[in-house]
Amino acid sequence: MPQKIVIIGANAAGIEAASSARKKDRTAEITLITKEKTAGYSRCGLPFVISGAISHFKALTVYPLAYFQMLKLNLRTQTTAIAINIKEKTITVQTLERIIEIIPYDKLVIATGADSFMPPIKGREKHGVLNLRSLDDGEKIDAAIKAGAKSAIIMGAGLIGLELGVALNEKGLQVTIVEMQPQILPQLLDADMAKLVQTHLEQRDIKCLLGNAVEEILGEEKVSSIKAGGENFMADLYINAFGVRANTQLAVDAGIPIGETRAIKTNAYMETAIADVYAVGDCAETTHFITHKPICPQLGTVAVRQGKTAGTNIGGVNSQFTGVLASTVTKLFDIEAGSTGISETVAVKNQIGIVVSTVNSKTKAGYYPSAKPLRIKLVVKKETEHLIGAQIVGGEEVTQRINALSFAIQKQMTVRDLAKADTAYAPPMCETWEPMVLAAEMALMKLR
Repeated sequence: MPQKIVIIGANAAGIEAASSARKKDRTAEITLITKEKTAGYSRCGLPFVISGAISHFKALTVYPLAYFQMLKLNLRTQTTAIAINIKEKTITVQTLERIIEIIPYDKLVIATGADSFMPPIKGREKHGVLNLRSLDDGEKIDAAIKAGAKSAIIMGAGLIGLELGVALNEKGLQVTIVEMQPQILPQLLDADMAKLVQTHLEQRDIKCLLGNAVEEILGEEKVSSIKAGGENFMADLYINAFGVRANTQLAVDAGIPIGETRAIKTNAYMETAIADVYAVGDCAETTHFITHKPICPQLGTVAVRQGKTAGTNIGGVNSQFTGVLASTVTKLFDIEAGSTGISETVAVKNQIGIVVSTVNSKTKAGYYPSAKPLRIKLVVKKETEHLIGAQIVGGEEVTQRINALSFAIQKQMTVRDLAKADTAYAPPMCETWEPMVLAAEMALMKLR
């Protein structure tokens, strides 16, 4: 009898789990269930359709229907999983026509992702506050722009909020970002690095109101303004960018254990505590390489790797997901920012003795006409000299340097090793002294 594999969720993590399982098990009956009408699209691309950099939302579809047909995957769109019975090994689903079905499984993968989060703010129930999590959300914001919106208030200064803020600015809207923390990108950068990005945004007429918690959403049935820091602010568009929370209700109701991060607890095989049930992607908890503590990074790169691990194991081949550094990059107007490992802030919070080095350099030879500024910050464990974190803000070439430093951390490289790195040089592409090497040398000086 072929094994029955059911996957709840049909985006990055779920589809990768299905694809990997199919590669290892050619006979399995694999069913993917999603409540959305479109499966296999990139959520990360939504702001760039709104900005106009990508021509239309359909371009975000990574996996067309032909892909599912080719791999013989049974895709069930507009179908909502409403219960998991771990004793009977069944899923109860409801179709768009409100028909209830029971689907049996031998192996189950929960890839339910995450939902936009709204804190318990007074007036949160009012209509008119938009999210940016799905294609439908993106289309609503796009429709509002086309209807003549001229201004927007974005509540939250994380990646989603800032990328959307840039997109709306490029569409000609006046953008105000309200953030309760004293800096932007609090999960990505330390305050000193974040300030560089903030200055760049403000130079492009994005207003950043930091240290201002949203206290109330005002209006009758529909939002008319928000109150933050004791003042009222009005706009044509109000965007909830407070962040996302793992969608775990199905797991909770089924008695599947939840971890410290409020995401589904998993092991290195992406298994939950319940036999034959796996969890992957934005709803799944994993471990941080440096702190060894639970983390739910909610990144596309992590989602596909976890999906591949679960699918490979379900297909009968041993595979482990050993943790994350939560490496992240973004581009905001003409500036790029990225990080890997832990920040200075997190190191101090975890009482890790560190040395921090920061250097300012250029992306090309200093005399080359298009050379752009680049700032690198390294976080080094004082006791062992191991590199444990890095942040970069600059005009270009941030991603590959973050990737290189991620490799260095994973391979437990010390800054002494990094300072000896044999790097390439050509005036149109880089400095004679690679900025990462200079930062490592500065760290060594402080360690001495």
